[in-house]
Amino acid sequence: MGFRYNKRIGGNKGWGWNISGSGVSSSYRSKYGSIGSRGFSIRTGIPGLSFSSGWGSGKNKGAGAAVFLALIGFYAAAVVFYNLFRFVIWGATELYHAFLRLYSRSSGNQS
Repeated sequence: MGFRYNKRIGGNKGWGWNISGSGVSSSYRSKYGSIGSRGFSIRTGIPGLSFSSGWGSGKNKGAGAAVFLALIGFYAAAVVFYNLFRFVIWGATELYHAFLRLYSRSSGNQS
């Protein structure tokens, strides 16, 4: 096992430069993981455990990108369904309140 050198020069709002023995690359870090020109990593929330993959080369070229895009797609679908669910609940609540207002007006006129 040889020596390794890696240095990150932080930029603005998560963007930065990574300097290593094999060259310089850019990346973006967030609380969910990081994505860069050489690959990506996703944090699991468990200390010391994360999923990392390169964009691939040779026989498996693009496999890392496919996994990454699948995860992003799953996340986007989950967000859309969550917001749709919230919208349906909000609509049902508003309808319920509208019927209550209508009922209270109609019962108030009869007295």
